[in-house]
Amino acid sequence: MADHAKDAARDVGDRVREAADDVRSHGRRAAEDVADAYEGIKSRGADLLDDVQDKASDLADHARKRGGEFADRARSEARHLYRRGRHHADEVAGYAEERFDEVSGIIRRNPAQSLGIAAGVGFLIGLLIASRR
Repeated sequence: MADHAKDAARDVGDRVREAADDVRSHGRRAAEDVADAYEGIKSRGADLLDDVQDKASDLADHARKRGGEFADRARSEARHLYRRGRHHADEVAGYAEERFDEVSGIIRRNPAQSLGIAAGVGFLIGLLIASRR
């Protein structure tokens, strides 16, 4: 019976060693799988980072190009508006010059009447200013 117990204990010990070896083997394989998965994720992350950097660079280049186009358009439009404004200012100045010449002619032909009108307008302006105080 003692021999039988020793054999049983040996069998149990052998099975425990086999189980421990299996656990170590599975643990190593699991660690290797985790390491492989980590390397794969790390590699994909680096690839994604490169892609994002490339896209960001492309977008920045596109934005600079479009910004330049908008700036050129704005400068062109500003020049156009300046020329139109200058043209209108010249027209108004010409019109004012013509009217000034006409009024000057009227004043020269009728100085007394012009002086009376100027005095009346001055008087009215004086009344308006005085009434506001």
